[in-house]
Amino acid sequence: MRTGIADHTVETGSGPVRGTVADGLRITLGIPYADPPFGAGRFLAPRPATAWDEVRDCTRYGPIAPQSAELPGSPAWNPDEEGVLTLNVWAPAERSEPLPVLFWIHGGAYTFGSSAQPDYDGSTLARAGTVVVTCNYRLGFEGFGHVPGFPDNRGLLDQIAALEWVRDNIAAFGGDPDNVTVAGQSAGGGSIACLMNSARADGLFHRAIAHSVPDAFFRPEFAERIAREVAEAAGVAPTAQGLLSASPQELVEASDRVVARYAGDPSAGFLHYDTVLYGPVLDGVLLDRDPLDAPAAGGHVDLLVCHTTEEYWLMHRVGAMPTVTTDDGLARFAADYGLPPGLVDAYRALMPGAPVLDVFLALAGDAVFTVPTVRLAEAHARAGDGRTFLSRFDRRRPGPDGRPVRAWHAGDVPFALGTLDATGVEFLTGGPADADDRALSRRMVDAWAAFAATGDPGWAPTADPADPAELAIHVWDVPRDRTEGPSAAHALWRDVRMAPPSIR
Repeated sequence: MRTGIADHTVETGSGPVRGTVADGLRITLGIPYADPPFGAGRFLAPRPATAWDEVRDCTRYGPIAPQSAELPGSPAWNPDEEGVLTLNVWAPAERSEPLPVLFWIHGGAYTFGSSAQPDYDGSTLARAGTVVVTCNYRLGFEGFGHVPGFPDNRGLLDQIAALEWVRDNIAAFGGDPDNVTVAGQSAGGGSIACLMNSARADGLFHRAIAHSVPDAFFRPEFAERIAREVAEAAGVAPTAQGLLSASPQELVEASDRVVARYAGDPSAGFLHYDTVLYGPVLDGVLLDRDPLDAPAAGGHVDLLVCHTTEEYWLMHRVGAMPTVTTDDGLARFAADYGLPPGLVDAYRALMPGAPVLDVFLALAGDAVFTVPTVRLAEAHARAGDGRTFLSRFDRRRPGPDGRPVRAWHAGDVPFALGTLDATGVEFLTGGPADADDRALSRRMVDAWAAFAATGDPGWAPTADPADPAELAIHVWDVPRDRTEGPSAAHALWRDVRMAPPSIR
C-alpha cells in the first residue's frame, strides 16, 4: 500500500465496496449501479445491479461505454468489458453532518466520453464541502439509437438509475439524499434539461447546473431515419432482430461511417455542419416536449446555467465541422439550419470587417449552444418557482503559441471542477494555468459548492425575462468577474423560433 493511502469500506444496497482514503478524501470508483447492459439486457432499460457478498474492490474506474473516441488520459473502450454502468464517489473523510451532493454528467455529443476523464475528477469539489458523484451511461447507438420495440433514451434511463442509486445509498458515503444537485456540460447539460422535464426523475434532485446546453433533441421520425442508415451501414436489417445481431463494435463503426458520409456531403443539410447522430428522443414516454420550452417537472428547482463566449471555436480547432469562408457558404449554412436570412446580415453588422469564418463561428455557436442555454434559462424563469441564475464564461488571454486563447466550448469545465492540472486540460485552457486562472477556478468551484449547498452561487438571480434589458448575467473572467446585461446578439434571437432542425 502506498504511503498516505488507506482503505475504507462502505456497505451499499448491493453489497460492500472498498475504496481508498487519500489527502483527506474517501474515494470510491467503479461502483456498479446497474447490471451490464448487454446480452439479455441489451437495448433494455437498466436493471438493478446484481448483489454481491464479498467486499468489492472499487479503487479503479469502471469500463467505459462503447465508442471510438480515445481521449487524453482516459481509458479506451474495451469490447470485452461489459460492466459499463458504474459510478464514482468522492467524499471528505471527516464530516460532522450530511453534505450536499453534486452529481456530474459528462458530455461528448451523446457519443463519446466517460466519467474517467482526468478533468472530471471530483477531488476539488469534494474538498469544497460536497459529496461528488460521477457516472457512466450508455452512449451512441447503445444509449440513444432507435430499436423497434425497445425503449428510446436508454442513456437517460441510465442516468435516472444512477440518481436512484444516489437516493438509496449516498447517505452511507456522507451525502444528503435530500440535497442533490445535478450538473453537466454539453451533452451533460442537455441531459440536465431532459431530467428537468421527466416525471421519472422528479424528486431525485433538488438543484440543477447546465453548461452549454446543445440543441440536440430528436423527433422519433429522425431517430428512426438514423437507425435505418446505421443498420444499412452495418449490413443488417433495421429491425430489433437485425440490430441485436450487430455487435456494439459493429454499430460504433457503422455510426462512424454515417458521420463521415454526412461530413463529406455539402448537400446533406444541417447534418453536414453538426454530425451528431444521437441525442434524447421526444418519445412521448420519458420526454413529451422539447426540453428547452418548459422544464415542467423541474420547474421548482433552482437552476444555474452557463455558456461560453466563443462556443464553436473549439469545433473549428479540432476539425469537427466544415470551414465556411465564403458569403455563399454562410448563406447556405443559414438556409440549411433554418435561420432567417436577415440574421446573417445582422451578425455581419455586429462584426464589421470580421472574416466570414469568424461570423460563421459566432452564428453557429450561438445557434447550437448559446441560444438553447439562454432559452432554457428564460423558460425556467417563466415557468416555475425555482430561481434562475445565468452566467457566461469569457476568460481569454494570449496563448503560448501566439494565437489567442478562446473562451470556447468546454473551456469552462476544468475551471468549474478545479482540474486545471489534469492530463489533457492545457489544450482546453490554452496552456499552463497562471495565478489569475487559479483564482478564477477557485471562484467557480466555490460558486458551485455554494449553489449545491444553498441554491445561491453568489450573485442575484435573473429578472423576469419579459424585460430583456433586465437580464442579469454573471461573467466569469480574469482578473475579475463582472455583471452584464444581454449581448447585442441576444436581442437578434428574440423573435426567432429556434428549434433543432431534427424536431422542426
